[in-house]
Amino acid sequence: MNMKVDIAGVEWSNPVTVASGTFGSGKEFSDFMDLNCLGAVTTKGVANIPWAGNPTPRVAETCGGMMNAVGLQNPGIDVFCERDIPFLRKFDTKIIVNVCGKSTEDYCEVVERLADEDVDMLEINISCPNVKEGGIAFGQNPKAAEEITKAVKKYAKQPVIMKLSPNVTSIAEMAKAVEAGGADALSLINTLTGMKVDINRKTFVLANKTGGVSGPGIHPIAVRMVYEAANAVSVPVIGMGGIASAEDAIEMILVGASAVSVGTANFYDPAVTVKVVDGIEKYMREQGFETVADMVGIVK
Repeated sequence: MNMKVDIAGVEWSNPVTVASGTFGSGKEFSDFMDLNCLGAVTTKGVANIPWAGNPTPRVAETCGGMMNAVGLQNPGIDVFCERDIPFLRKFDTKIIVNVCGKSTEDYCEVVERLADEDVDMLEINISCPNVKEGGIAFGQNPKAAEEITKAVKKYAKQPVIMKLSPNVTSIAEMAKAVEAGGADALSLINTLTGMKVDINRKTFVLANKTGGVSGPGIHPIAVRMVYEAANAVSVPVIGMGGIASAEDAIEMILVGASAVSVGTANFYDPAVTVKVVDGIEKYMREQGFETVADMVGIVK
């Protein structure tokens, strides 16, 4: 039995990674679990310059999950290259760098800078607001999504994963758009936009008013979107959204995900990814699957 998966020509030891922004760049979790157990580590979003993020409060619990409006706070590409890449290179896992930006130029600058760095894949977060287009996210307009994919691909030396926003009418249309732009793989879903009010203070719980909803409560929506995207494109799909157990991950694989990403669950169980890896392996043994690829998309 073989747990290895091939994602756009990059071989992972198993199909499990972590969702950007839920795992830092690995250091915070290395005391709680062995990073060598992960197929890949996906870093927190990295921009061309340091971002301060949004004002606080910016995290809130919800029923079956959480909301965040952290605003992609990060120290910028220089600190990331000096500090985080050397740390992650100590482990036998692939490195996926999540890239964010406020304009096409921002993204391309980071991707160009990473071209000569020792990282394995790039995940492009197109849920960022496009400041030049009045704040609509790159990932909410098919044409914009295709254009940003094309632009990034010109500079990328590593395979490019486009991370799709669920806040769209048709996820299949968005998936086709980034594939047309040259995406090597897709990851989805990013958070759903939500809002929470403190009825006693009579004000918004988050300073930003709205935030990204994640966690088990969104899982069925994520499974549906992964299914639709995977059946619309021929490139590999990395499924995420409310995965908290091996069963959740296997659901994603059966509807078409070639790999999975665990996010919010890391916050309350730092070793959850190890349990997911072990659970997938147990399921494969019990069900007679030789490879992960044998399971991918068999539920039509």
